[in-house]
Amino acid sequence: MDDKKKLEVLGNINRAAHFEWRRAVLALCPDLDPIELIKKYWEEVAKDTAQYYLTKIDPDRDLAPQFASLFVSSSVVMGEDAELLEPTPEGHSRARHNDCPWYHWHQRENLLNEDQVGCDHWLAVTIEEVN
Repeated sequence: MDDKKKLEVLGNINRAAHFEWRRAVLALCPDLDPIELIKKYWEEVAKDTAQYYLTKIDPDRDLAPQFASLFVSSSVVMGEDAELLEPTPEGHSRARHNDCPWYHWHQRENLLNEDQVGCDHWLAVTIEEVN
C-alpha cells in the first residue's frame, strides 16, 4: 500500500472514530446538545491546531498568507481538496475548500447540520488562538 493510500485509510479511521465517539458521548449524556458537543470537540482540536501553526509562523512576516498556507496544507494532509487562491486586489489572502471528506461522512451519518457549524467553529477558534 502506498503512502497516499495509507493516509487515506488513516483519515477514514480518524473520521469513523469521531462519529463513534460522538455516539458514545450522547448515549452516556442524552441531555447534551449535540451541536454544543461538536463545537466543544472542534474547539479543542482548534487549540491544538493553533499551537502547531504558531510553531510554523514567522513573526517577521505577514500573518495572513502564512495562516492561509498552513490552513490549506493541513487540510490537504487530512484528505480535503483545498487550495490557495490569488490574493484579492486589496492584497487579502484567500483559501478555498473544494471538497471535504468530513462533509460526506456527515451526509452519510445524516448529520449535515453538524458539519458546517463544526468547521466554522474550528476556524474561528484557530484564528482567535493564533491572534
